[in-house]
Amino acid sequence: MNWNNQDKDPWGGKNDAPDFDDLIKKFSAVLGGKKSPSGSDGSGSGGFKIPTTRMFLYGFFAFLIFYASQSIYQLDASERAVILRLGKFHEEQQEGLNFRLAGIDERYIENVSLTRRYTQTNSMLTKDENIVDVTVSAQYRIANLKDFVLNVKDPEASLRNAIESALRHVVGDNTLDSVLTVGRENIAQEVQARLQAILDSYGTGLLVQQVNIEKTDPPTAVKNSFDDVVAAREDKEKLQNEAERYALTIVPEARGQAQARIRNAEGYKLEVVANAEGEVGRFTQLLQEYEKAPKVTRDRMYIDAMQSVLSRTTKIMIDIDSGNNLMVLPLDQMMGKGNEIDINRYKSNGLRIKGDSDE
Repeated sequence: MNWNNQDKDPWGGKNDAPDFDDLIKKFSAVLGGKKSPSGSDGSGSGGFKIPTTRMFLYGFFAFLIFYASQSIYQLDASERAVILRLGKFHEEQQEGLNFRLAGIDERYIENVSLTRRYTQTNSMLTKDENIVDVTVSAQYRIANLKDFVLNVKDPEASLRNAIESALRHVVGDNTLDSVLTVGRENIAQEVQARLQAILDSYGTGLLVQQVNIEKTDPPTAVKNSFDDVVAAREDKEKLQNEAERYALTIVPEARGQAQARIRNAEGYKLEVVANAEGEVGRFTQLLQEYEKAPKVTRDRMYIDAMQSVLSRTTKIMIDIDSGNNLMVLPLDQMMGKGNEIDINRYKSNGLRIKGDSDE
């Protein structure tokens, strides 16, 4: 149903929009065609067939839509694209809507924020001419997409070869003991630095984020012997630690005992010196008194000496000739010293013992 000559649309509204057939006719006039006579079948000479022109335009518009769908695309925030036009670098496109000439431009899209990982295991020769199996892993990402696409045919294959080359070089500069034990961290750092230098020289556009030495093992044929060596080394370290711990315990204790003995000796020294000074002072005072009254001082010294000597003995001296038969003996004190006294002997001599009756 054709509505070209109608002022209203089928719903009763006014039809002011341009008619698609009019657009077709105008476009045909631009191309140089003529309208066929009215009522004819459109087969007049020198004119375009309206149905054929319409089909051409439909196809052209469909082609434009399809071409636009192939040319317009969107990049995510982590994606970048490199456009090659006729084989040459044209531009690097960022996130968002982008355009390319489909069929003319080549497009390479990569996720530049994705961290990639590669792991490999190789047998290496150490500095001391031993063989060791080393497992290394590398984490990397694309830092320069243009270099990644254009400079190297297979950047990741170059990465694998560069890892092996750098690892062999670094392991070859270290001994077997260093590779298997304490030197793994240093080896990983050296491999990362050398690997990044190789990739930069190739212009791969890759950035190495981290290199790890996952595992280092001796060859299978000597693994049991090597395990014995490792066990012996661990026992050695264990005994050394125990010895050091014992030394840390016994040395402070010995130092404490030495300090205690030194303090005791100093105290004894002070005591002896003080006693000596006291004796000297006493003797000086005694000398002064002796110079004043020699006989009295001599007798007093004699009495004090006899008292000091006799007070520590168990013997009792009795003067019988004086005619004094009454004498009281301190038996309680003498018995307290554990000495045995023959009481009958004293009684036979006419002595009285305290506690006896007058009979």
